[in-house]
Amino acid sequence: MCPEYGATIGYFAIDEISLKYMKQTGRQDSKISMVEKYLKANGLFRDFDNSKQDPVYSEIVELDLSTVMSCVSGPKRPHDKVDVNVMKKDFQNCLDNPIGFKGFKIAPDQQSKSIPFVFENEEYVLSHGSVVIAAITSCTNTSNPSVMLGAGLLAKNAVNKGLTVKPFVKTSLSPGSGVVTYYLKESGVIPYLETLGFNVVGYGCMTCIGNSGPLPEPVAQAIEKGDLVTCGVLSGNRNFEGRIHPLTRANYLASPLLVIAYAIAGTVSIDFEKEPIGKDNDGKDVFLRDIWPSRQVVQEVEREHVIPAMFQEVYSNITEGNDRWRSLDAPDAQLYPWDSSSTYIQSPPFFQTMTRDLPSVGVIKDAKVLLNLGDSVTTDHISPAGSIARNSPAARYLASRGLVPRQFNSYGSRRGNDAIMARGTFANIRLVNKFIGKAAPKTIHIPSGDVMDIFDAADRYKADGTQLIILSGKDYGSGSSRDWAAKGPWMQGVKAVIAESFERIHRSNLVGMGIIPLQYLPGQTAESLGLSGKENYSLSVPDDIQAGQKISVQVDKRSFEVIVRFDTDVELAYFKHGGILNYMIRQMLE
Repeated sequence: MCPEYGATIGYFAIDEISLKYMKQTGRQDSKISMVEKYLKANGLFRDFDNSKQDPVYSEIVELDLSTVMSCVSGPKRPHDKVDVNVMKKDFQNCLDNPIGFKGFKIAPDQQSKSIPFVFENEEYVLSHGSVVIAAITSCTNTSNPSVMLGAGLLAKNAVNKGLTVKPFVKTSLSPGSGVVTYYLKESGVIPYLETLGFNVVGYGCMTCIGNSGPLPEPVAQAIEKGDLVTCGVLSGNRNFEGRIHPLTRANYLASPLLVIAYAIAGTVSIDFEKEPIGKDNDGKDVFLRDIWPSRQVVQEVEREHVIPAMFQEVYSNITEGNDRWRSLDAPDAQLYPWDSSSTYIQSPPFFQTMTRDLPSVGVIKDAKVLLNLGDSVTTDHISPAGSIARNSPAARYLASRGLVPRQFNSYGSRRGNDAIMARGTFANIRLVNKFIGKAAPKTIHIPSGDVMDIFDAADRYKADGTQLIILSGKDYGSGSSRDWAAKGPWMQGVKAVIAESFERIHRSNLVGMGIIPLQYLPGQTAESLGLSGKENYSLSVPDDIQAGQKISVQVDKRSFEVIVRFDTDVELAYFKHGGILNYMIRQMLE
């Protein structure tokens, strides 16, 4: 998660508790001993009670633990913290606020709207804030025994009180490891989780990456009919716009316990301190505090049921796989036998135009702007990993290959097919292009004025031999480090991105694909320079370019300076080769 807060690495010193965890999770005593001796010999083992071991820090931040509150993050970014005790007020503010990271701009007379619908012969009602997806998911948070057992114990307490989750809520449990399922079963909490709808659906990237699948049709119709801001609550890592589900405009990251709590409540518009989460079998109010397991109880269950033998048993068989895995017919040739009929894996096009000699790069002449974007355009905006919309260029491509919508799957599952990923680039339904003025994966083909899907516009430009650039605001490429967020624009013919600032890793990925990252001078923006994005752009990167050098961008009959964000000599080398892939191949040829 380091990229989220701008760090290269987050380091937590290993101490006695770390060694106990290694023992609890089945590591051999000899390995634990070796780790301890190595760390102590190198001065890396910490005894936090020994002040003499305290490092010398450039800055020390003190935290009063008594001020720490239960919190979630959202509704559109993982770094927008919301304390649970103000969640109801915060969501109301989001309904009121202008469209943005913390706003949906719902008219006051529309905020109390409720839409009735029928599901499984019962009538229900959806409104703004209704929870329609509740997922205990993610590779990281679902590998923490204390929160997973805590969620199971909360479910047990809730079921014993007679609390339920409405059947139309899409609930799921996707642990980060088979061991998690093992100790949930051994501790006896699985039946209670299943009673609330949290059945184990699989392992790996699930709802967090957009793989929840479709909502029940009556639910989807009600959301669309009322233009409702419905919610997903998940224990994942990221909740950028359009990532979780096309119909959940608000998505909150929460602990597994809070995922269950909001699923039971059925809404995020609740103050758990003052409002009951539901009613018990006798019709009495039940508050969240009445079913929340104590830390002592969770620790007791963890000590009893999370034992080394579980980890040893599960991981001893990890290389064998299941029957379906063992039945796969894998080729044994040295080169992969590409199947031209496959819609999942194709030979990538990155070397098709490569020459042995260095190419002439860095000259952009009369380029058009493919997209004119604002701040915090994420890699999920650029290269979504979730479901493939039925009206998208990728869907049309798959349909032309004989597939029907239920076979489309997701962009993440088809990342081995460049034809899909190029068409999926900038296909996020929440992308806001200033040319269009609203959220939609569309742009304007400037010479004709036609409003088009972004891939189709890029394809038309490519057919005309027109180079492309992108204009953006602050933090272009924030979020997940996703290689296709650089590969996709390259395939669409993007030669440069001019932005106010870049996310660190994505900027490097752009360089790795031969795309030039250009940054406005401090204080300058597209607006301050009077750029509409409909001009012609030309520039030339000199052969002797240096890291951080300024160059001039010609815009019709005027110009402005930008900083070329090649930050190291290695990046300069990659760029001169047309990208890191070409660089590596030429190095091998030498």
